[in-house]
Amino acid sequence: MAAKLVFLGRLADIAGMTERAVATGPLETILADLPPELAVALLGERIRLALNGELLVSHGGIVLGEGDELAFLPPVSGG
Repeated sequence: MAAKLVFLGRLADIAGMTERAVATGPLETILADLPPELAVALLGERIRLALNGELLVSHGGIVLGEGDELAFLPPVSGG
């Protein structure tokens, strides 16, 4: 079993998919294995993260384990 990244909104467009299975480990290592354009977008200062449904207040020190789901939430705009 692996961990899963979930991309919402414009991040799904950049990723070309809504989710991606990844190896477990530190987030920095996981992002280093992604296409550079996607990794840069995911690290944007306005991107929020939710680990297993819980909104995180910090991006630092995240280590994904077996079965974990990390969602990347871009800012939402309405009209």
